[in-house]
Amino acid sequence: MITVTGKPVCAGVAFGPVFVFSREESTIKRRHIESSEDEILRFENARKKAIEELDILYNKAIAEVGEANAMIFRIHQMMLDDLDYIESVRNIITDQLLNAETAVGQTCDSFVQLFRSMDDSYMRERSADVKDVSERLIQILSGKNKNAIVSDEPSIIIADDLAPSETVQFDKEKILAFVTEGGSTNSHTAILARMMNIPAMIGAEGSLRTDFDGKAAIVDGFTGTIYIEPDEKTIAKMTAKKREIEKQTALLEKLRGEKSVTKDGQRIELCANIGNVIDVASVLKNDAEGIGLFRSEFLYLESRNYPSEDVQFGVYKEVLSKMENKRVIIRTLDIGADKQANYFHLPREENPALGLRAIRFCLQHPDIFKTQLRALYRASVFGHLSIMFPMIVSEWEVLKVLEIIKEVKGELASEGISYAKNVELGCMIETPAAALISDILSKHLDFFSIGTNDLTQYTLAADRQNPDIDSFRNDRHIAILRLINTVTENAHKNGAWVGICGELAADVELTELFLAIGIDELSVIPSLILPLRKKIAETDVSAIKDRVLSKYLM
Repeated sequence: MITVTGKPVCAGVAFGPVFVFSREESTIKRRHIESSEDEILRFENARKKAIEELDILYNKAIAEVGEANAMIFRIHQMMLDDLDYIESVRNIITDQLLNAETAVGQTCDSFVQLFRSMDDSYMRERSADVKDVSERLIQILSGKNKNAIVSDEPSIIIADDLAPSETVQFDKEKILAFVTEGGSTNSHTAILARMMNIPAMIGAEGSLRTDFDGKAAIVDGFTGTIYIEPDEKTIAKMTAKKREIEKQTALLEKLRGEKSVTKDGQRIELCANIGNVIDVASVLKNDAEGIGLFRSEFLYLESRNYPSEDVQFGVYKEVLSKMENKRVIIRTLDIGADKQANYFHLPREENPALGLRAIRFCLQHPDIFKTQLRALYRASVFGHLSIMFPMIVSEWEVLKVLEIIKEVKGELASEGISYAKNVELGCMIETPAAALISDILSKHLDFFSIGTNDLTQYTLAADRQNPDIDSFRNDRHIAILRLINTVTENAHKNGAWVGICGELAADVELTELFLAIGIDELSVIPSLILPLRKKIAETDVSAIKDRVLSKYLM
């Protein structure tokens, strides 16, 4: 038996034969050309064909994984229409008199390096999209077909990583699990695994061996382990684990469609955090009662320039329409700190987490902020929209935001553009300042959403991206829990409701405390909705309230 460990990205246990996927990378033959015009024409024809191929993949993906997950192929088409990308290829052809394949390859390398240099992990993963799009162009220019993925029987797929155009070629009924040597929690392979709810692991170094192909294996998606040719003891252990999972899953399925209510009748909403329109399919699949956090910055981070009002409107409209009048909380642009885009020209800062970010940037650039607000209010008629503002630390910021919103509404009304009159407005509670003045802020807003990741960072003076101080960062620190309690009390006094959208929302050991405090909503990754609903349904708040409050807050 050979055991390979990695990082789990989707829980579960899978038994089956291994299918090792290895691609043949295109070899680019660099050659000088006589006519740049002819070579640019070759490039344009290839680009047109690539867009047509992506359209076919988009339609195939809609049928197999739903429209939201198919959107990645629309994004790839947008990449092929990106003026910076096109201009780079053309300039290399014209200035260096090099063939189109070489020009595409050099442009790809440049763009990949740009994306990989970004601090935001989601944006770093988009480098894989650039490579996928560029590889498609090179294949077309070289007269080759993209590698087909063929597996005749249900299999555990092992790869270095898989591009969207590769995963869509699989028969989804024949995928038992994903194991990749590379990738990340934001890679398309991981996203697809979570959407399909199949075991998956990444970072499994040493798993991509051709001699593993066809061998029996077991994947434990809970621990991030794959066993190649497992022994009898391991088979027995993992079989028992799989049966227990199936038993628990059957119990969870009984909660699908149910409200999240405690034994003594206390209601709490379970919503989902998402970072892209692609994730909406997973929200619906996992029976979330709404979207508690939609990170709108992906629109900006995936663009080479500020997204227009119409582009934003289209995305917000799609999300709201798909959620069929379930509440969707869209957080306004949260740029800065670990989320950077070159065209914003943000100043270099010694402490970016404490600098020009989120609402501070928006208030200093009201034109950009108003464009987003116009798009949001235009989309509001297509569903149940709530708008949330990040990184609030003072009352004047909220009043300024409300003033700008009033201007936006006035403009839309004068232009004869409809918008919903009942859009809820709220803010993130991410700083001790916001928590301590939540009694003042709640007089102007409808709700709060507590971002416990940043709240912990700022309260404990502990950088959440610095692994060296993990032992000093305690998410359950009494100061954090007391601030959550204070915010909830202050909000309820003024008729506002409170949710939690940080990682603590998914901490099942704290669920009883949040119910005792009176939290109105928890927003977590989609796959955790049903397990949390089970915990809530098993809890009698009246019986545990005094004990729990004393344990955590005293």
